[in-house]
Amino acid sequence: MSRWSPRVTVATVIERAGRFLMVEEDRGGPHTLFNQPAGHLEPGEGIKAAAEREVREETAWHVGITDYLGLYVYQAPDGLTFHSHGFSGMALAHLGNTLDRDILAIHWLTLDELETLEREGRLRSPLVMRRIRDVARGRTFPLDVIQER
Repeated sequence: MSRWSPRVTVATVIERAGRFLMVEEDRGGPHTLFNQPAGHLEPGEGIKAAAEREVREETAWHVGITDYLGLYVYQAPDGLTFHSHGFSGMALAHLGNTLDRDILAIHWLTLDELETLEREGRLRSPLVMRRIRDVARGRTFPLDVIQER
């Protein structure tokens, strides 16, 4: 009998001048979907390092992670369970590297634009707006709540 293992992911909310850094992805549906820079934890990688790497690979931005948003548990419609570690941070420098092949474009979107995408069903998961709303409410935790290594 195999042991159940949730998928461990990271996602980062980056806000600058009232706009949020988002990635646009083609997930094979009728419309593209929008998400924070996010992805899976790699073997031997810390979760903060994974968040920084995913932002860099998906957006070509170097960021400073400033806060931990918490652990978001999500049961996807396909039955998979995700344990998603949320972070917030600030954009420090655009690096110009090539984006991951699954990323069509990056966007800096306002909260109103994101709420429109939410109504249209064009966000990757319900966690996208939950993380943004948590940041807007100031619901963040210091990074030292994460004890790695």
